[in-house]
Amino acid sequence: MCRKIILLFTILIISIAANAQSDTLSVTLENVKYPYPVSFLPIKVEGQDVRMAYMDIKPANANGKAVILFHGKNFGGYYWTNVIRALSEKGYRVIVPDQIGFGKSSKAFIHYSFHLLARFNKNLLDTLGIKKVTILGHSMGGMLATRFTLMYPERVEKLLLEDPIGLEDYRTFVPYQSAEDDYKAELKTSYESVKKYYQTSYFTSWKPEYDYLVKIGAGVNKSADFPRYAKVAALTFEMIYEQPVCYEFSLIKVPTVLFIGKEDKTIVGKALLSDEEKAKHGQYKILGPETAKKNPGCKLIEFDNCGHIPHIEVPEKFLKALINNI
Repeated sequence: MCRKIILLFTILIISIAANAQSDTLSVTLENVKYPYPVSFLPIKVEGQDVRMAYMDIKPANANGKAVILFHGKNFGGYYWTNVIRALSEKGYRVIVPDQIGFGKSSKAFIHYSFHLLARFNKNLLDTLGIKKVTILGHSMGGMLATRFTLMYPERVEKLLLEDPIGLEDYRTFVPYQSAEDDYKAELKTSYESVKKYYQTSYFTSWKPEYDYLVKIGAGVNKSADFPRYAKVAALTFEMIYEQPVCYEFSLIKVPTVLFIGKEDKTIVGKALLSDEEKAKHGQYKILGPETAKKNPGCKLIEFDNCGHIPHIEVPEKFLKALINNI
């Protein structure tokens, strides 16, 4: 009888441990399945050996062109599945990196800059033998895509921006916080706080199929390495705050398409603002047209009843617009 009790207790402990393990994500998302095989590019930076994760999807019927997808700050390559599939079906080779500090890539303690990340992506394209690409950048990826295009215009066929952040200079109205302040805030991350932020900033209405984004976004907070993850998140917040690109849109010389969810109200540092300040900023239905006017070669495509992530919230409309304008 005693042995049976011990056995049952052991099974229970193993079961609890297994469930805890499945709910807890590593800070490099080893236990998150990506839609396509993941490879790694070794990089040496600031005396550190790091790895940049990426997917390289080659189409069955290639058209000879390539597209690179730059993810947002709170995401990784995993949320591009439907976009990859749509582009691949049209013959495009699709490259999907996780930027250093994000997704399955190394969480390095370095000075993060869009210039540096752009160089890493150029190195990736060089390694893969890709001379020219179309870039699709979402959210923070839009800031990076803009910087990449400004640095390497000869490598870019077309610039596609999906609800990019940085359409306004956050330094002019968001109170300054040091990386240490941001780190302390990041340490408080929970499933509830992530879901609330996604609900209020990213989508016009919540659907159960969006829950996986929260599970990945918040699932690392129980990892033993979460303090490293939180520190890197603070450093990349600092990068976004201190390195605006909104003053340089007029300098872009390649064809550009700006995809905007008209109900997007994303503000980097939103929690630091009063309700009055929140109402003044992050209004993409205003920021989109204003930004498009800065660049004569920019085409504006807007989506009604859509927030920050059109390729997830209105996928059919977004994919149709993407394919028609790539």
